[in-house]
Amino acid sequence: MNESKENNNLSQTGIIPETPPGFKSGFVAIIGRPNVGKSTLMNKMIGEKIAITSSVAQTTRNRLRGILTTAQGQIIFIDTPGIHKPHHQLGRIIVQNAQAVIGLVDVVLLVVDSCHPAGGGDRFIIDLLQKTQTKVIIGLNKIDQQPSDSKKIDESYENLIQKDWEMIKFSALTGTGIEKLQEKLIEYLNPGPYYYPPELVTDKPERFIIGELIREQILKQTRQEIPHSVAIIVEKIQETPKITKIYAAINVERPSQKAIIIGKGGSMLKTIGQNARISISKLIATPVYLELFVKVQPNWRQSRLHLAEFGYRLESF
Repeated sequence: MNESKENNNLSQTGIIPETPPGFKSGFVAIIGRPNVGKSTLMNKMIGEKIAITSSVAQTTRNRLRGILTTAQGQIIFIDTPGIHKPHHQLGRIIVQNAQAVIGLVDVVLLVVDSCHPAGGGDRFIIDLLQKTQTKVIIGLNKIDQQPSDSKKIDESYENLIQKDWEMIKFSALTGTGIEKLQEKLIEYLNPGPYYYPPELVTDKPERFIIGELIREQILKQTRQEIPHSVAIIVEKIQETPKITKIYAAINVERPSQKAIIIGKGGSMLKTIGQNARISISKLIATPVYLELFVKVQPNWRQSRLHLAEFGYRLESF
């Protein structure tokens, strides 16, 4: 990979073949409250890690498309940010993008946490879905962690949904029930073409995924001290015969956050870089040299200019 190839996707695109008889295709939006496992689910279904995961809520910021192609059909998954009450301009953009996709896809997969009964956030999303004509499947995730009284939890969701909505239980972590979910999603789609070459797994460029893998490590290493005040810009990628060199800027809002990310004697930044480098090496299948530096951009989440610079804007479908 080099600078001239930075807009390539994770897989080399080829000629799109003709579809076999009975082939189906379409777009499926994965929506739900923050931290219910939407990104973990998409990674599991397409078989590769393209969306970052974290125990920190609201990890996903951009709509990310994951592409699953089987002998029966092609599903373009749209992993949306968790729908929540926004507290800043970035949050408003995130939620508007998630809500906008609902009426534009073929199927909505509403993912809920089957360890907890339906709450106000779930009711808010279900009310949004009832105003559309889009097909809906309710996915009860985390069945591997369900308590013994799970029947009451299941009923709390059954009491909220419309009669023509199906409910499927699965674990995005272990894979239990995923095959059944994939079959049901394809069943809901209409006959259609390949929208993408069969070998493609996402429409995002490698540069975007690399930035997300760096941000994932910041979320994991700093926990609640930093979480959502970070934006990553991959500023340069250079390929040599033996190694890929990546230079990236970590943008934060306050000097105190910069100090946390750097850590005592640079220890935290070193840990973030080491762990991110391992993930990036797996992604691009080559040894990686990763250089990180930290910049302070005051109140960037409230600045339309900085939001656009960092790649956060209202998206079209």
